[in-house]
Amino acid sequence: MENHRGAHAPNPGIRVAAKIKTFVLDTNVLLHDPQSIYKFEDNNLAIPVEVLEELDAIKGEQSTERGRNARRVHRILQELLPDSRSMHEGVKLPNGGTLSIIINPYLMDGGRSSPAMDRLRSILPDLAKKDNRIIAAALFVQEQFPPPTILVTKDVNVQLKARAVGLESEDYLNDKVPETVEEASYRDIPVNLYELQRFCSEGQFDIGPEAAKPLYLNEYLLLRSDEGKTMPARYYGDGLVRRLKIPDFVKAPGGITIRARNLEQQFFLDALLDDSIHMLTCFGKAGTGKTLLSIAGALHQTHDDQSRYDGVSISRPVIALGKDIGFLPGTLEEKMKPWLQPYYDALEVLIPSKPQKEPQFAAKKVSKKKHKKHDDRYFGAMTPPPAAHNGSHNSLPLVKPYERLLKSGLVEIEALAFIRGRSIARRFFILDEAQQLTPHEVKTVITRISEGSKIVLIGDPAQIDNPYVDSRSNGLVYCHNRMKGQAVAAHVKLMKGERSKLAELAADLL
Repeated sequence: MENHRGAHAPNPGIRVAAKIKTFVLDTNVLLHDPQSIYKFEDNNLAIPVEVLEELDAIKGEQSTERGRNARRVHRILQELLPDSRSMHEGVKLPNGGTLSIIINPYLMDGGRSSPAMDRLRSILPDLAKKDNRIIAAALFVQEQFPPPTILVTKDVNVQLKARAVGLESEDYLNDKVPETVEEASYRDIPVNLYELQRFCSEGQFDIGPEAAKPLYLNEYLLLRSDEGKTMPARYYGDGLVRRLKIPDFVKAPGGITIRARNLEQQFFLDALLDDSIHMLTCFGKAGTGKTLLSIAGALHQTHDDQSRYDGVSISRPVIALGKDIGFLPGTLEEKMKPWLQPYYDALEVLIPSKPQKEPQFAAKKVSKKKHKKHDDRYFGAMTPPPAAHNGSHNSLPLVKPYERLLKSGLVEIEALAFIRGRSIARRFFILDEAQQLTPHEVKTVITRISEGSKIVLIGDPAQIDNPYVDSRSNGLVYCHNRMKGQAVAAHVKLMKGERSKLAELAADLL
C-alpha cells in the first residue's frame, strides 16, 4: 500500500504495538476539554485539519466558553507544533504518545479511491459536511496504519455514522463517572433499640468501624432497629453519626411556612441550612421539591441583618454557558424570565400575591396589622405609588412577589454567560438544571464562589437535552462524584414526588 507522507499523513514514525491505539479527535472533544490532548496516555493522537478549520471559525466568539476553549486549543497546538516540520511529521507528547495533524489525500487531487473511501461515499455522499470529512480522515488513518483507530467524539450522531462505515467510535471518557448500579437515596444502618434510644437522647452515636466502612463524609442515612423504629442521621466521619439539625419549618420574609414532607426532603433541608456545607448537589425527578425547597431554604437564611447571606442568586443554563443572550430584547431579568419561570412560580407559592386595596381603605387597617421589621426592609419600600384618582374603584396594580424581591436586591438573577471573572461573596447561589452543563462549565461556576457563600446544584440526570453530555458525563453527576466525601460538600437524592399524585405518576410511568 502506498505510504502518503509529508503534510498528507500522520507521523511516519507513529508508534505501532499490540496495545497502542490511534485516537482521532473530533472538534467537540477539544472544545469540551482543551487538555484532552494530554489525556490519552501513550497512544497516538491524530487531529484532522478540518478540526483546525472549525476551531478557527469558533475562536472569534469573545464572550463564550467555546471561543475561549478554541483559543486555548490553538495555544496548546502552537506550543506543541511550532514549525512546518513538526506539523508535517508529528511530534512526541510528554505522556509518551504522539500527535499528528491529518490531511486526507483521498479528498484531494480529484478524490483518490480506496475501499474505505468508496464505502464512505456510498453511505455518506455529502463530503462538503465537516463531520463527514472528519470521518473520512479517520478512515484514512485506519487504512494506513496497523494500530486500532478510534474516532473520539461527543456527538452521538457522528459516532453512529462512523460505525456505519466500519470505523470504531466512542465518547470522550476521561470525565465520565464510573458506571454504577442505581443507588438508593440513602442507606439503612441496623441498630438495636437501646442504641437508637441513646442516639435520640444524646443526639449522636458511634456506629462502629464495620458499619461506617462504606459511608462517606456527610452522607445521609437512616438508623433502623429490629422493631421497625427509625431515626434519620448524617455521617460525620470516624464512625460518628448525628441527628439532623432542621427547624420545624422554613419561611421567606413575609411568606408562608414550608415543612419537609418526606425523609429525603428532611435530608435536603438539613444540608441547605448547614453553614459548614458550602456545596450541595441534589438529584431529583420532576415534582420532588428541588426548586421550592432550595429557594425556601435560601430565603429563610436571608431574613434579617444577622443573616449568613446578603441575598440569593439564581441561575440555570438557559442557553448553555457557551452562548450569548445579549441579542435578546429587554433587561437581563427580562431575558432570563422565560427560563427562570419555575423560580417565579416557587416565589408565588412561598409569598402569595394579594391584591392591594385602595389607599382610603388600606389606611383603616394599618393600626391593626403591623409589619415586621425584616419584611419592611425588603417589601416596605416596594409598594407602588397610588394611581391618580379618577373616580373609578380600580385597585392598584398587583406587584408580584418576585418583582419586589428583585427590586430589593434580595434575589439576584445571574446569567451564566457572564459569570466568568466574578467573585460571588456572601450569596446563596442556586444553579438549576445543572445536568445540562459540562464538567468544565460547572467548574467555571463553582470557582466563582467566595468565602461566606454557598452553592446548590440541582437537576435530574435522567433529563438531558445537551447533545454533548449524558447521564455519566454531565457536570452535576461529575461534580457529585468528584466532591463526594469532602467536608464542605454534601449530596441528597430526592425520590418521592410531592407536587401531585398525577405529576408523580407521569414522572414514573411516562
